[in-house]
Amino acid sequence: MITELESLLIKNKPGFHPVVDFDPLNEKLVHFDFTSANTELSTSDVSDTTAFSQYINNKLKSAGAKFGIGGYNENRTLYRRSELFNGEEARSVHLGIDIWGPAGTKLYAPLGGVIHSFAFNDNVGDYGATLILQHQLDRITFHTLYGHLSLHDIAGVNEGSYVIRGQTIGHFGEAKENGNWPPHLHFQVIKDMELKEGDYPGVCSLSERQKYLLNCPNADLVLGMMKYL
Repeated sequence: MITELESLLIKNKPGFHPVVDFDPLNEKLVHFDFTSANTELSTSDVSDTTAFSQYINNKLKSAGAKFGIGGYNENRTLYRRSELFNGEEARSVHLGIDIWGPAGTKLYAPLGGVIHSFAFNDNVGDYGATLILQHQLDRITFHTLYGHLSLHDIAGVNEGSYVIRGQTIGHFGEAKENGNWPPHLHFQVIKDMELKEGDYPGVCSLSERQKYLLNCPNADLVLGMMKYL
């Protein structure tokens, strides 16, 4: 059953500004699968950021693609690289969409809003520099989260500041500032922030999958990029 927020995003999708510069007529995307079905990546490759980055770059180059993309509702094995996702029940279900590409890639606000919060989530495997925007459409409030940014992007920003559609809001960060990952954007749509600031789970356990998916609809309803795979 489609939720009220999903219906709203579908209705407004034609008006959203691209989050990254991508020309579907002249540029390509490649799909990245990080489930157990991907036998190309070993545990050691994923644990070593340099080796993982080389894997990403080689896949992009061999496909002639500008970006790699994917991950919504994907049960991933790669989170074993960080203790952050371990606990009484391991977290492995990805709640956003990742766009993989060069460090420094520009990011734009898909629609107007305000800066809800930001933080430097500086743990191995975490978001690193993180920005969260708050939006309102047809009296419905929701949020977009941008993880793995450059530290420069959250320096000097202020909560409550207005952001306009198409404004440059960030860049893909280097490993040292993005949670020790190959450069990419984690983009997530969130209905209820549950009083959290500068952070919200981007990965959940299998037992909480449905709960989180209801609060975090498919981010491609804003991105509109998966159709170009």
